Amino acid sequence: MDITVLIGVVVGFGMMVYGIISGQGDFATFINIPSVVITVGGALSAAITANKKNVVFGIVKVIMGAIKEPKIDYVGNLRTLVSFSEKARREGLLSLESSIEEIQDPFFKKAVQLVVDGTEPEVLRTMMEIEIDMATAEMMDQKGFFDSLGTFGPAFGMIGTLVGLIQMLKSLNDPSSLGPSMAVALITTLYGSILANIVGIPIAEKISKRAGDLELSKRMILEGVLSIQAGENPRVLEEKLKSYLPSAEKVKYEAQAQGAGA
Repeated sequence: MDITVLIGVVVGFGMMVYGIISGQGDFATFINIPSVVITVGGALSAAITANKKNVVFGIVKVIMGAIKEPKIDYVGNLRTLVSFSEKARREGLLSLESSIEEIQDPFFKKAVQLVVDGTEPEVLRTMMEIEIDMATAEMMDQKGFFDSLGTFGPAFGMIGTLVGLIQMLKSLNDPSSLGPSMAVALITTLYGSILANIVGIPIAEKISKRAGDLELSKRMILEGVLSIQAGENPRVLEEKLKSYLPSAEKVKYEAQAQGAGA
């Protein structure tokens, strides 16, 4: 679970509540069920219309995917690739077959299996790059749903405000009702902004960053497997793949390497 998603959403709503209460506002004034229905219901309906059927019908999976942090073990994958490279140089590519079941990452496992099966390098690269593109596209579909909430939330907030203003104009002959009516009309705009800037846009941005990290990890694995297949020197392979590591992961890897060497 990516705790930062929950922290961000909870803190965002918490700060909103604190701001209302500390400003000596009546919190009940900011609760209006029809406004929630117009803003949240409208944004969800538009998001359903705008996104693919598999994303909409798998909405629970999409939401859980936003909360769940994918496991990316850069250091572990690099160490495994170097180990496989050394083994392949000593015993041949077929010797890797006995180690395939130890691999947890399905993408990594499939790439090594293709090498053991004698797949041509260009065919292997094409097949695995298609898998990378498909995995990235799936995450972009999930991102698109939250992008839709970020786009349509404020729009339906404005629609709700217009509905409230129309209702307010009907009661112009009663000056005492104008203030409360205007407050209710503006609440939908507030709800739309909250939906967009606490939920929709931040989570979409989070998914986009995760997609980039996953793609980088898979490309490192693919480059490593192709280098093993080509019989590249393990030390050269190690230095080449270290360039794929984010700064923090590179420091971690080198620290572990120094510890092992000592």
